[in-house]
Amino acid sequence: MSEYFSLSDGDVIGFDLDHTLCRYHLKETSRLIYESFAGYLVEHKGYDKDLLNLTPATWDFCFKGLVVDLEDGNLVKLAEDGTVLRATHGTNDLSTEDIIKHYGPKREWKHFHSLNTSFTRSAKYYFYDNYFDLPGAFLCGRVVDMLHKRGNEVNSDFWKDMVAAIDHNYNTAAFKADAGTYFPSVKRDPGRYLQPCSDSVKAWLRSMKSAGKLLLLITSSHSDYCRLICEHILGKDFEELFDVIITNALKPGFFSMVPEQRPFRTLVNDVEESEGLPSLDKPGWYSQGNWPHLHELVKTMTGKPEPKVVYFGDSMRSDMFPASSFAKWETVMIVEEMEGEGVPKSDAAMSNEAQVEPLEKRGKFEEQGMKSPSDSSEQWGSYFVDVNSSGGGDEESEKLTWCCHSIHKYSTMAIPSVEHIADLPLDYKFPRFSPDKPCTTGYYPRPPDSLLKRCKSLS
Repeated sequence: MSEYFSLSDGDVIGFDLDHTLCRYHLKETSRLIYESFAGYLVEHKGYDKDLLNLTPATWDFCFKGLVVDLEDGNLVKLAEDGTVLRATHGTNDLSTEDIIKHYGPKREWKHFHSLNTSFTRSAKYYFYDNYFDLPGAFLCGRVVDMLHKRGNEVNSDFWKDMVAAIDHNYNTAAFKADAGTYFPSVKRDPGRYLQPCSDSVKAWLRSMKSAGKLLLLITSSHSDYCRLICEHILGKDFEELFDVIITNALKPGFFSMVPEQRPFRTLVNDVEESEGLPSLDKPGWYSQGNWPHLHELVKTMTGKPEPKVVYFGDSMRSDMFPASSFAKWETVMIVEEMEGEGVPKSDAAMSNEAQVEPLEKRGKFEEQGMKSPSDSSEQWGSYFVDVNSSGGGDEESEKLTWCCHSIHKYSTMAIPSVEHIADLPLDYKFPRFSPDKPCTTGYYPRPPDSLLKRCKSLS
């Protein structure tokens, strides 16, 4: 395999939507999601109203890549080998001694093999790997704190209420019904939460079409929400940019459920037809489906027996792992945490933010210093690298986090946003991740600070 990767080599370019083509204003969106979930627990499940009281400083806890252990209410940050690097019970830090007491002298998290080999969810744990989920990890921590305060036992029962809160706000009927808090808020003021794509990104998508590439949009969002987003970020004519649009794709099952795959369905007024399609015969807008049927259509449309597909996404669980493992697609991971570690924002994103977020619109949290969920955290450290302390005054060693290791293993390359590469020629050669190369190779435009520092200390 070539050590370089170029979009010009792809026959088909696919995109996830949320947090990939569409960037969100993370602070505003995170607060909305937290309030949506917490409001449901307070209103419908009798939880303490105190859950709704937050200070800007408490948002430091909100960090991507944590796993909540549903059996004991611990949240853990894992190293590439499954070692527990940091942990909290609720939102309270566990000391090195507590971690060793809980996980043994080797600090091994017992469910690591299951999570590491399949990325599937379990009744015993939940992996928080995208910004739609993330405020839920923070809420879990606060719920565990609240249960202790009440003198209640912490077990996985609280999780049933969390799942009900997620479903209440995100289920496919909620947008149309104006149910929950999340969709009604975004519908009322999309500009507060969504960042429009720059002209350079729109031109980049058109240039790929002009170069004969097939363009796909594959999102687990329902068709009505997808339309709202795309019209806001790309314009009313967004459908012209894509050959195939797939909504309610139910990833990762879209990739992993083979041979018991879900059929594609056509949509009438955003309602799925009850009868599934036996195959995909032509381009268009579809719901649900599976990658083998899509692959057959793409073969026909490109006239190639094995068309090369490149797929952009932000979720390890829903995009990178299944697309690379099952479909054998090239994958480009959107890692906004790179911007939290010294990688400059793109010019387009900077001017975009200035236009869509004038100072008078910024909320009070902005002024009072709420941390963005993509920034490094005082409590959790870096998303990419962390120190593993074995306690008892022994030497500390630096390890890649499990999230960072997974990026290197299941992605071809990583970028902070599509804006960062939209002005480059399609035949630009990007160095790809490789086990034979330093751990800094594969990030564009440059690696995050913590990885650069680690590489220097190793050399």
